[in-house]
Amino acid sequence: MNNVVKLILGILLLSAVAAAGYRLGIHEASSAKPATGTVKAERKVLYYRNPMGLPDTSPTPKKDAMGMDYVPVYEGDAATGGNHVIYITPDKVQKLGVKSEAAALRELNKALRVTGRIEIDERHTYTIAPKFEGWVERLYVNTTGQAVTKGQPLFDVYSPELVSAQREHSLAIQGLASLKDADADAKQSMQQLATASAARLKNWDIAGAQSDAAASGEARPRVTFYAPVSGIVLEKKAVQGMRFMPGEMLYQIADLSSVWVIAEVPEQDIGQVRLGDHVQVAVGSYPDRAFDGKVDFIYPTLDSATRTVQVRMEIANPKGMLKPAMFANAQISVGKANKVLTLPSSAVIDSGTRQVVLVRLAEGRFEPREVTLGGRSDNYAEVLTGVTEGEQVVTSANFLIDAESNLKASLGGLGGHAHGGAKPVAEQKAAENHSAHAVAAEPDNKTATVSHQAQGTLNSINTDGTVSITHEPIPSLKWPGMTMDFTLANSSLAAGIKPGSAISFELVERAPGEFVITKLQAQHGEH
Repeated sequence: MNNVVKLILGILLLSAVAAAGYRLGIHEASSAKPATGTVKAERKVLYYRNPMGLPDTSPTPKKDAMGMDYVPVYEGDAATGGNHVIYITPDKVQKLGVKSEAAALRELNKALRVTGRIEIDERHTYTIAPKFEGWVERLYVNTTGQAVTKGQPLFDVYSPELVSAQREHSLAIQGLASLKDADADAKQSMQQLATASAARLKNWDIAGAQSDAAASGEARPRVTFYAPVSGIVLEKKAVQGMRFMPGEMLYQIADLSSVWVIAEVPEQDIGQVRLGDHVQVAVGSYPDRAFDGKVDFIYPTLDSATRTVQVRMEIANPKGMLKPAMFANAQISVGKANKVLTLPSSAVIDSGTRQVVLVRLAEGRFEPREVTLGGRSDNYAEVLTGVTEGEQVVTSANFLIDAESNLKASLGGLGGHAHGGAKPVAEQKAAENHSAHAVAAEPDNKTATVSHQAQGTLNSINTDGTVSITHEPIPSLKWPGMTMDFTLANSSLAAGIKPGSAISFELVERAPGEFVITKLQAQHGEH
């Protein structure tokens, strides 16, 4: 009996050990499964997107109308905006010549190119006009355009009024000398007379030496006028022997050591110009020379006819190479002196309503990103929002730019169907592939009944009733040859035609951007 009990106890103990081992194995297996599931969840495929960047997704793997595989989008990618990421294989990136450059802090130095004319600096123009009546007795400078130096004699004049004033001043000086022993009142009266006569000569711009000669009793009947500045004679009205009246202009002299350039700046650019901006001026007479200057004045009015604002620039002209009325080309250095975040202008894709750049996230991964731009230079643009310093932006990528244009074309094609009701998926893909050239190819007088003849190869008859056709170029629509899906006006049109057959077919545009096959037949009697 004891042996039977021991046997039973042994069997129960073995069973308990086996059960414990089984439970432990189950527990380890169950704890390992969640870890494996976690790894798989990190790479879970959310959906598949169009390989050309079109706004078309699929929950299952598929191909587009061109036969390209849809690209999987994983859960990790979606967290970083993966639904907008463009994927390209590294070897294709290299073949396409994709180049990128980092957004960086730079000074935006831009040269604003304008045209203008050289004019005389009005501040350095002088007029010789005697303040008394007289006659021109002798001319020392007798031609217009003649160069003169400061202090050079110009002409002699005779004036009875001037001679009288000189004599009066001479007598006052002599009388003051003779009254040196007289009382104070007599001396004061004579001094006042001498001072008044001297002031009269001074107001007439008579040179001090000539006034001293009059004071010494050597009154001269003739007075010589001298050039007040070095320059050229712009205008000469003095003629030897002529009579002139007070204030009449006889000579006009201009100092051309500095000149003005009056430029016409377009209305949209005037906000960039600041006083003191550096300027370089070139003229056709000296193509190998550049003349430096600065912006001196911005005129306060706008020319309503040309929509330009005049800007005055001061240019040094020590050798007189720049002549008034010359035509000039000016470059005004405009821009911000401080550093701002910039990116290359070639990286910006401008649609007219928004600006987009392609940010290089990693090898073969690019993200379209809308940016806000500020000022521009010749090669760079200031970026206000959308890109941070150090991010790589694509500067040369024809494929990516073409993908952007395809995206806009597809959106435009979808917009054209907004009032046409729902259409099959294959038909929408056909509209996406041809929306850009279908609209451009529409004749001005085309109606809904105009048909277009085409030839190609029937690839397959789809389950939704459409057909996949690789067609040759269609001249009447200006379509290039490509593969796409078409809707049949009647499903019986494809009856008896085998995939791979050469076919001829007839297209009719039932609605804007919606083409339907109305006639389909196999060539060489295959129908």
